[in-house]
Amino acid sequence: MGIFFNRTQSQNDEGKTNAEGGKGKVIAFLNQKGGVGKTTVAFNTAFALRAQGKRVLCLDLDPQANLTYLFGIEDVEGYSLYNLLLNSIRELKGLHTSCLVSDLLVQKDGVDLIPSSGDLSGFELTVAGISVPRQLILKKFIEKNGLTHLYDYIVIDCPPTLGLLVINSLCASDGVIVPFRPDDFSRKGLNAFYEVLENIDDMGVVKVPEILLHVPNLVDARRKQEQDDLVNIVNQLGSDSKVMEPIHNKSQLVKALGQRKSVYDYSSKEYAPLQESFTKIANVIEEWAQ
Repeated sequence: MGIFFNRTQSQNDEGKTNAEGGKGKVIAFLNQKGGVGKTTVAFNTAFALRAQGKRVLCLDLDPQANLTYLFGIEDVEGYSLYNLLLNSIRELKGLHTSCLVSDLLVQKDGVDLIPSSGDLSGFELTVAGISVPRQLILKKFIEKNGLTHLYDYIVIDCPPTLGLLVINSLCASDGVIVPFRPDDFSRKGLNAFYEVLENIDDMGVVKVPEILLHVPNLVDARRKQEQDDLVNIVNQLGSDSKVMEPIHNKSQLVKALGQRKSVYDYSSKEYAPLQESFTKIANVIEEWAQ
């Protein structure tokens, strides 16, 4: 199994933007188990890509709206990504609203976001009766709005489930980053996740996204049990899987999240190891995309 440790930082040309005709990549950050720091990894990876000169859009597909909160929005008043998704479905014309992508974009330090709201929790029920493929709604929304031609990367923060929202994310994505905690619950959750990928492959509607990286997150280096569990998960994933070195549960990460900042907002040396970790994730993404 490949363990990523010493990646050199990629050199990026900011002039090569998708606004000039290229096509960006869609990357889902997901794990069906909550509490693994999925949103934290997605948030900081987005800013790592931005630090390398890339145009980045975040889609908060989690009804809990934690990523939206990190962008400075306490509660979404009015429209959200939920409304944009419904607007892309002709059969639901009676539920369409006047909002556009440009109306909802929120920017933080050069990274754009389309915010979430609790309305997304009713997405599956709302679209239950439509005749078009329900698993392709997000993919069609991204295509209709030309988002991959406006951004180098679209980062999707998925809910901690394996329901329709996650299926939509996988069908819309080119690649997947899987944060996980080194414990037995994560081991079982990864099994379920790979079964979902097999189901998508069996549907034959879209190409199954590539698993770019597994990220052991919030690891406590003092606990031997976590080290043992991590070894077991790495062995379970197999020799062809890519597993990054652990991101440790540091007080600096908690502080940054509490202030709704990325680790790149700090110049202190104590943040350097965290910056290095997320830069490595960005480098893996960049090398894969090229």
